[in-house]
Amino acid sequence: MSEAEVTRDGLRGERPGREAPVGVQGPRRRRRRRGEQSMVPDAEFTSYYGRPIIKEPTWSALDIAGYLFLGGLAGASSVLAAGAAATGRTRLARAGKVGALAAISLSTVALVHDLGRPERFTHMLRVFKPTSPMSVGSWTLAVYAPAAGVAAVTDVTGWFPRIGRAATGWAALTGPVVAAYTAVLVADTAVPAWHDAHRELPFLFVGSAATAAAGLGLLAAPRDETGPARAVAAYGTALELIAADRMERRLGMIAEPYATGRSGRLMRAGKALTIAGAVTAVALAGRSRAAAALSGAALLAGSACTRFGVFEAGLASARDPKYTVVPQRRRLDGQASRDGQASRDDQASRDDQVPLDGRAPREGRTP
Repeated sequence: MSEAEVTRDGLRGERPGREAPVGVQGPRRRRRRRGEQSMVPDAEFTSYYGRPIIKEPTWSALDIAGYLFLGGLAGASSVLAAGAAATGRTRLARAGKVGALAAISLSTVALVHDLGRPERFTHMLRVFKPTSPMSVGSWTLAVYAPAAGVAAVTDVTGWFPRIGRAATGWAALTGPVVAAYTAVLVADTAVPAWHDAHRELPFLFVGSAATAAAGLGLLAAPRDETGPARAVAAYGTALELIAADRMERRLGMIAEPYATGRSGRLMRAGKALTIAGAVTAVALAGRSRAAAALSGAALLAGSACTRFGVFEAGLASARDPKYTVVPQRRRLDGQASRDGQASRDDQASRDDQVPLDGRAPREGRTP
């Protein structure tokens, strides 16, 4: 029983060394003593009957992954076509314009097919919400697709050249948004492999779109006009590889779906095809029409494999509950550790301001 008494003059009879310091964390007890065997196994992660924590997206791989690939191909092709037209490479410019029109048309068909009814796409144009990637993407498609169509038709027919040049410039300005916004669209979800990769996915998608557009130009344009396509192939390949490497290093455990299973095989195939196509384009496509065609086909196939690989990786991460719960627990543990350290630092700073005799410092007196 304590012998301390509370009087008008303060606490009397207290035993020294019994005060409980406020805000100071005591030493943590060890969970088990040396040589002692625990009878209860360590807790491991599990979910309710092993069921997923989040709902797996119900998107069709052919529709949505194809939409991701074709949209990137269309946007980058418009940029390449504008550059080719400005430098007098008419065949390469026509290939880019026609390819952009075909790709954006097929991507819109794939999107509408996944939505189920065509009017659902037009309903998304009722409002413009800058904070919604779907709203921004819908409006981007609405202003890009007509320009891409006018640019292609006027180039093939020769009608209204001024209107055609204006449409080509507008499609080139909005093309990068078409190529990149789909990365923001999939990253703005709860799917771990997509959401946690929100920093690198736009660069990965832009690089993949650039290689696809370069591949189309190498396939369709004559050999003496493929100079810009070869340069874009090298640039796109470098950007895609750097973004993929940084993504895998930063994500840690979340990057496992990009390296395992069906998605891992698609990502490796995309990387191999892209590197082979870029090397062939830079080294041989300028001297051989057959090499240009082979490199173009490899670049297109590599871009498609990358987009389908990213799509499948997202589905795989949604099916496995560990990719949802384990990172959340790590973030919570890290936040708790930072909060505890901040509390201890704050307490130490307050202790440094109090003198040893317990009295408040007077003016001009240092503790």
